[in-house]
Amino acid sequence: MKKILFLVTVLFSLFSFSQSIRFEGIIQDNTKAPLEMANVMAMNQATKAMDGYAITNEKGKFILNLKPNTTYIIKLSYLGMQNKEITVTTESQNITQNITMESGGIELEGVEIVREMPVSISGDTIVYNADSFKSGTERKLEDVLKKLPGVEVNADGEIEVEGKKVTKLMVEGKDFFDGDTKLGVKNIPADAIDKVQVLRNYNENSILKGVENNQENVAMNIKLKEGKKNFWFGDVTAGGGFGPDGKFDRYNVNPKLFYYNPKYSVNVITNSNNIGELPLTAQDYFKFTGGFRNMMGKGGSSFNVSSNDLGISLLRNNRAKEIETDFGAANFSYNPSKAWTISGFGILSASITDLETKSKTNFLEPNSTEVASTENRIEQANQKNNLGLFKLSTSFKPNANFQFDYDILTKLTKQDENSSLIRETIDESDNSTVEDIYTGKNQEPISVNQNLSFYYTAAEKHVFAFETQHLYQDEDPFYTANLASDPFTSSTSNILGYDTSQVRTDLNQNRFVKTNKLDAKLDYYYMLTPKSNINITLGNTHSNQNFDSSMYQILDNGSQNELDNTTNTNNVNYKFNDAFLGLHYKVLTGKFTFTPGVSLHTYALDNEQLGTNFKQNFTRVLPDFLAIYQIKKAEMLTYNFSFTNNFTDINRLAEGFLLNSYSSLSRGNRTLENAIQQSHSVTYQKYNMFNFESITSRIQYNRTVDAVKIRALFDNVNQISEPFNSEFADETITFFGSYGRSFFKYYKASLSANLNWSKFNNIQVDRLTQQDVLITNESFTQNYFIRASTNFKSLPNIELGYGYTVNNYPNDTFFTDRPTVKIDYFFLKSFSFVTEYEFYNYKNKDKTITNEYDFLSASLIYQKTKDSHLEYKISATNILNTTSLNDDSFSQFSTRATQYTVQPRYIIFSLKYNL
Repeated sequence: MKKILFLVTVLFSLFSFSQSIRFEGIIQDNTKAPLEMANVMAMNQATKAMDGYAITNEKGKFILNLKPNTTYIIKLSYLGMQNKEITVTTESQNITQNITMESGGIELEGVEIVREMPVSISGDTIVYNADSFKSGTERKLEDVLKKLPGVEVNADGEIEVEGKKVTKLMVEGKDFFDGDTKLGVKNIPADAIDKVQVLRNYNENSILKGVENNQENVAMNIKLKEGKKNFWFGDVTAGGGFGPDGKFDRYNVNPKLFYYNPKYSVNVITNSNNIGELPLTAQDYFKFTGGFRNMMGKGGSSFNVSSNDLGISLLRNNRAKEIETDFGAANFSYNPSKAWTISGFGILSASITDLETKSKTNFLEPNSTEVASTENRIEQANQKNNLGLFKLSTSFKPNANFQFDYDILTKLTKQDENSSLIRETIDESDNSTVEDIYTGKNQEPISVNQNLSFYYTAAEKHVFAFETQHLYQDEDPFYTANLASDPFTSSTSNILGYDTSQVRTDLNQNRFVKTNKLDAKLDYYYMLTPKSNINITLGNTHSNQNFDSSMYQILDNGSQNELDNTTNTNNVNYKFNDAFLGLHYKVLTGKFTFTPGVSLHTYALDNEQLGTNFKQNFTRVLPDFLAIYQIKKAEMLTYNFSFTNNFTDINRLAEGFLLNSYSSLSRGNRTLENAIQQSHSVTYQKYNMFNFESITSRIQYNRTVDAVKIRALFDNVNQISEPFNSEFADETITFFGSYGRSFFKYYKASLSANLNWSKFNNIQVDRLTQQDVLITNESFTQNYFIRASTNFKSLPNIELGYGYTVNNYPNDTFFTDRPTVKIDYFFLKSFSFVTEYEFYNYKNKDKTITNEYDFLSASLIYQKTKDSHLEYKISATNILNTTSLNDDSFSQFSTRATQYTVQPRYIIFSLKYNL
């Protein structure tokens, strides 16, 4: 039935286009030069409806498909040209006509055409008229964006336009939760959206816009309908339903309120449910930057403060057995004056998650595809996450030559995870051992990030920028493991020195890590000519870290055995300082932009532990180079090259043992040196507004020398490791390519490929000879996806997709086929029906691991008219009651295949009141 419906839709559309008249020509100025990206629109004189629109290509060409025997008003607009209208009457023959526009227009002259055009161009801004792409089934911003030509939204709520990631989302020019796209696409109501503006070459600081390279920066601004301004709008949803046991115990409550006027704005989003909807996952939380950018990105050094998260699972909601969530968020922006803006947000989230997994891990022999040992696990875990995010910002810009910014972002976390598992270990002689294990993890980390910036244009040719950031981070992870075996003892040694006479081994470890990191830099830009400038940078990064850890054993009688040997404890202080001077020269010549640069760094490192200090002082010169070839207005080729010094933080320097898990023990190496990474990337991007064709491809090669790698000793499946600087280079090659295009207004298609090849070098101790063996492992992962969709106003719409994944690891290869289909239909002027289906065929090379599973969801919404306040909805998730899904991974010493239990079928009845 679905195939027949789709075929009828396609045939109807093709029949419609076979009856159209083609009106084409070239838009030019009075010197006969073609005008690229001019807006052309055909208004039916009789019906007053817009029957066609186009945007000219680089040759000024446009094509409109119009009805025969009809009179049209052809409206044209172009930035800097006078608005123009001509009358065209179609008959039964195609029409070719060139049109000349006169110069001297001002920007406002084309406003009316831009307002009515489905897509229009004005300088670096693309404007989408949202109503032109809505079919009636859209409920949130994400639904609208997915129907816009050239726009994609991925599963994580990230927006891509012309192959570039949107880094900031705004509503009426005001940051929506500091530009976070996921909260926006999942919560902004579709019926409130008037226009979607894509801001290319975006720089929120106008003072630096002319001196920095902004080609990769894309922002998005949502313009609201007039009826939504100066009024509170939003909706309140309340629903309840059934789980697979037939009990009416599922709920979902989701109020959302928004207010916008020129002086201030308020956004409030809340959600409470036990149907697995996570407005903000723990993974999203830790990725949330709050608008803070990497201000030292072009300095040539990388000193990243790592997290002591103990491996607490940060899974998406489709990999959990059950999730219960309470979420609240508020965002405000206030303008006391035209020059001063105050904004901020607060986000609170509490979730309880049950996880159930089955996994098989194969540990490899050195430089072999042979399996040395295997671990099979069945694990159940309960996780509690309490997350808090708070930010306050202010920006003061009294004139075009001065700007002051200050931001403070605080993250508060409380996480607990308790798990029980059954583990089977199989050694190289096929001897099998089964035991039960219990683990616990908890942590309450705090981080405070502050930013202070001044920007000043002293004269036409002199620009100054001072930026500083301070990070304070306090972490306190605790880990406990209770198991039947003695994981870190052998016939010749007891590494931790714990009491092996106990019935069960109960190990515990506390860690306390504090970080104070200050980045500061001063940039001076001197404009040599209108097309060239010199940038001198003086900067410094200073970090001071403290790391303390201790380990103890709980005996069978409940008493505590302190494992206070120096090999089991840490008391480390680590200071890092990088002072650097950078010089960059930017020049535009013809279609090329070149930005060569070099930075001189002086490093001072000092770690104190075990009563002694280990210091390193050295100097490095690090070059970088950026070249941009602007082939056409919307076609660009970019080459980027850089040398980067990568430094580890204190976590890998602490030489006392750390209990990473019940089967993994590690210790640091205080003599570690920095790694040097050489990176080359080539990016090609093309976006053709004439036929809404988008092409993006990117290939990147990284080569890392003196990389910090792992020396691992395995006893069956238990691992003891320590880091070292490898003299052999690690290499990675990544490729991403995508192609998308819209056809005849109603069709949209895209395909993408993502490839990753990696070669890593480590040391693995041979189990028999106990000699170090250099191991080199390669992996090659491939992801392909193709999608086609329709966008009709009065017919059912369908989206077809097919994904294919190949993960090639040293000892096995895993394959996943994933066809998908989505149908949405707005009918009888009141009903919206949406259904989605995904099928997965998962297997490894020899088919010893296989699983076929599928997911089906559907919803039916009734809203009497578009202006009705009430909506009634019935929805069902996981209709087929699928029980699990699969995934796999490679960790340089082993491969793992995992099966996750997923949430069962839920049927929910809900009522929504639209304000």
